[in-house]
Amino acid sequence: MMTIRLRSRFIQLVYICIDVFFVYACIFFACLIRQKSLPFEVTFENIIFGGTNPFRSIFIVWILLVVIFANIHRLYQTRRDIFEGFEVWMVVKSVVFAAVCTIVAVYVLKVEKLPRSVILSGSGLMIVALSLWRIIKRVFVEYLVAHGYNNVNVLIVGAGKVGTALSKEIKKYPGLGLRVVGFLDDFKSDAAGEGNKILGKISDLDCVVQRNFIQQIFITTHHDSQVFLKILEKANDLGVAVKVVPQGFDLTTGNFFRVNIGFIPILEYSNADIGRQQTGKRIFDFFVSLMLLIVFFPVFVILSIGICLESRGLPFYSSRRHGKNGKIFNMYKFRSMCQGADQMMDKMRNQNEADGPIFKIKKDPRITRVGQFLRKYSLDELPQILNVLKGEMSLVGPRPLPIDQIEREDLRQLKRLGVKPGITGLWQIRGRSDISFQRLLRWDIWYIKNWSLWLDFTILFQTIPVVLKGKGAY
Repeated sequence: MMTIRLRSRFIQLVYICIDVFFVYACIFFACLIRQKSLPFEVTFENIIFGGTNPFRSIFIVWILLVVIFANIHRLYQTRRDIFEGFEVWMVVKSVVFAAVCTIVAVYVLKVEKLPRSVILSGSGLMIVALSLWRIIKRVFVEYLVAHGYNNVNVLIVGAGKVGTALSKEIKKYPGLGLRVVGFLDDFKSDAAGEGNKILGKISDLDCVVQRNFIQQIFITTHHDSQVFLKILEKANDLGVAVKVVPQGFDLTTGNFFRVNIGFIPILEYSNADIGRQQTGKRIFDFFVSLMLLIVFFPVFVILSIGICLESRGLPFYSSRRHGKNGKIFNMYKFRSMCQGADQMMDKMRNQNEADGPIFKIKKDPRITRVGQFLRKYSLDELPQILNVLKGEMSLVGPRPLPIDQIEREDLRQLKRLGVKPGITGLWQIRGRSDISFQRLLRWDIWYIKNWSLWLDFTILFQTIPVVLKGKGAY
């Protein structure tokens, strides 16, 4: 029977072979596009194996560089603890670094008659191909893991607020392959979390780990250094991995970085780059929203016609919302209700099915048939691309609530107004209309405290399958 290490090596080899095939194919198609300007006949085998191709050496180096950089960025491992977007970003970095090195090699070796456009178009094709197959692979692996394949037993040290929150988050993502067995806590003795129980005190670590076949320990509570060292020593003796939740992570903003000063590891907390990143966020929002507006223009026309055919009135609807720092703006949407829907709201307040200041009815009689379709797939939000172009909204951010709904709530949620509201956000990818207002508020505050361009990219990436499923929207 194949050992775990041997199986891991075999899987890595398979991943490398798949990458080599796709990189080879991308180089072939890039050459095929520029066939007229190349001094050899472009065939699939002639890219490397044919004798008439004067660029074989450069192409071989190019392929090897992609594999080397992909290995450096740990792309030959199925890392369950990262989002798909992060893996795609690692693909982009690997391909770009390989392309830059290849171009340098072309100049140093004075390779003539090789169009630089072959390297550029080939790199673009590689990014698409290597990303797509990894996304498909991840979906397949997550399906297997969610159904019990290669799951890991997890023990959480600390059954307090952070520990129980971690347990809930782990259960929301079965694709991680983590199975929370229970908790260790020196100050609690009753059940904690959802279906989990406290298995003992920290002094019982050895027994609990061996009895429950624990493979990972998460430390969420911060005792004195002696207790922490004992946990690490015991875990090391037992061959169990230890992961630590940073102290005060839920109260801080900015980013954590791990650096070293000599042999001493340092956890650095910094938000010095926030201003520069916010400028980058605006540039990213502008160009992406401009591209989306061009791509979706035919959809705008079709949906506008459909809305007007079913009910009288303009296809667009504007609602006054609070933007960044409380600035009021008109948020655009496709009209999903009949004319005069706003005037009917006061008579329907007792039918509200949402908590907090949000007004929602699952079977709202004011919604038209076209409106039901628009809301299910969030197509009614498309006109907010115009708000993003104008700088009133962002692609990702806290959910923008109507002014009257905000003014009826306490001041706690006004923290959400510290940044621009977004078309999508954590609320969109984690439940849409089915989530409670308090949970929405917690997620928005967490987003503001932990914002980064990478987090925006990840949320945008995860929004696509959520919207296509149409779950939780009404």
